[in-house]
Amino acid sequence: MPPPELAAGPPPDISVVIPAYNEASYVEGALASVAAQAWPIECLEAIVVANGCTDRTAEVVWAYAASHPQLRVLLVDEPVANVARAKNRGADRANGRLLVFLDADSQLAADVAARVVARAAGGDPAGSLRVTADSGDLLDRAFFGLIEHGKRLFGIKANMLYCTSEVFRDVGGFAEDLRCGEDRDLLVRLERAGLPVGHVDETWIATSPRRLHALPLRLGMVTTLGRWALAHAGIGRRWRY
Repeated sequence: MPPPELAAGPPPDISVVIPAYNEASYVEGALASVAAQAWPIECLEAIVVANGCTDRTAEVVWAYAASHPQLRVLLVDEPVANVARAKNRGADRANGRLLVFLDADSQLAADVAARVVARAAGGDPAGSLRVTADSGDLLDRAFFGLIEHGKRLFGIKANMLYCTSEVFRDVGGFAEDLRCGEDRDLLVRLERAGLPVGHVDETWIATSPRRLHALPLRLGMVTTLGRWALAHAGIGRRWRY
């Protein structure tokens, strides 16, 4: 069953690019969070990049698009499993003036679109977004709270981000040889190009803490933090993640 044809209309303000590798259990939630934005839905689009999927991710996206025709949904197939490559393919197909990159296991707060538009209008053409745990577990929430505190303390811009389509093209998009830290790399290149890069902490993206639960005794927290720290230092960005 192919996805429904998109209705003709003016270009959207924001394109939300969602790379998805076997995310059938999560991608509907990501799409629903785009549709739930406190922003005119006709000014939004969601682009899901099925990145080497072997599960029902594509079928879930098609079904969501068919049942929510008010939201522009585009499904892009990228057979090479590489998140930076997937994000670039989604950006290639985007029509919005602003790009927001959202992990498929994550959901936008309802005011993200409005906040991003305001930041871009205020002089920040790009920036990272505050990430919280999509969980009521105290340790999960504390972990992401610690990450956010560290970003503010050291001025680190990383994780999920927004940028104008113009500056994204100007710096060549994400580096496709990277398997981890590609978002940090992009924002650093924008800063080195002399562009203002902000951090949006007045809203949030809630993400699944599943990596933190991947090992017994909460050791997933240690390995995840270690991998992110190494990637920030420029180590292991080409390792499988």
